[in-house]
Amino acid sequence: MTNLRTFSLTNTPEYEINFLKYLKNVDHNYPDLVAGLDKHTGGFELPSMLLAQYEKLIKKESLFRQLATSLTAYHTPSKIMAKLCNDTAAFIPEGEAVSPYDAMDDFVQKNINGHKMCSLIRLDEDFVHDRQFNLEKHLVERLSRSFGRTESNAFINGTGIDMPIGILNKTDSADIGVTSPALTYDNVIKLYFSVKPEYRSRGVWLMNDETAFTLRTLKDDNGNYLWRDSDDTILGKKVLFSEFMPNATAGNKPIAFGDFSYYWICDMSQVSIQTLIENFAVLDQIGYLSNQFLDGRLVRSEAVKVIQVNKA
Repeated sequence: MTNLRTFSLTNTPEYEINFLKYLKNVDHNYPDLVAGLDKHTGGFELPSMLLAQYEKLIKKESLFRQLATSLTAYHTPSKIMAKLCNDTAAFIPEGEAVSPYDAMDDFVQKNINGHKMCSLIRLDEDFVHDRQFNLEKHLVERLSRSFGRTESNAFINGTGIDMPIGILNKTDSADIGVTSPALTYDNVIKLYFSVKPEYRSRGVWLMNDETAFTLRTLKDDNGNYLWRDSDDTILGKKVLFSEFMPNATAGNKPIAFGDFSYYWICDMSQVSIQTLIENFAVLDQIGYLSNQFLDGRLVRSEAVKVIQVNKA
């Protein structure tokens, strides 16, 4: 749960003014920044206005921010509860007793960890102190791009060691729906139907450009293309692209299909920035070290399935 007191203090004009002074290194007394101090990094949290801009921008940069379920888990225990049950109901005669449903096994615990994501940006002091240069806007845009790309790669290929667990990881990840030495029309159809209807209803395809080019050429026995060019869909489901999905070579998982809302992103801290003055003083530069703690994992492996390419 977000620390509401901290948020209210970082939401003040005084905090925002002092934050900008801190970035520009024009003052060494920042009493109103104490509320936003991140004790783990030594940096200060973004003012609420900048945080809102950052969250808007990173959602554009990070594909999973658009598809996954995002949770705020500041200062919480290192476990989350994932719902795994299939809810049921029944028709019964009037006056008959309703059988209770035992929900004890409906939830599974998933460990989450505060993996530290960092970015270091250096800027010339002339730019930093130029009144025409919008320093906050520049930093937020740079951070959203660098953090967005970094987390996107991790949400797909992450090992779980000092980073989130990606959907293509060998364990605790998306189920393998089809194993084949090649991408064929039939295998794509098999992958689609390997996913349960409850996940297919909100399913999307995920692949890189090279795989998409291959699928665009696939036809059925009647010469009909698998890929629908008018809206970039396969079997009525949208195709999304990520450069971090692998090519269709032996040992890789080039296509994923399913409901990606079962991938949970846990933001465990706000974005903080620490200015580094002495480190780059001889270069007439100021460094900005940005940090965020987060984790991510697929909480229901059957919700997303992949094609595994094996050797012929």
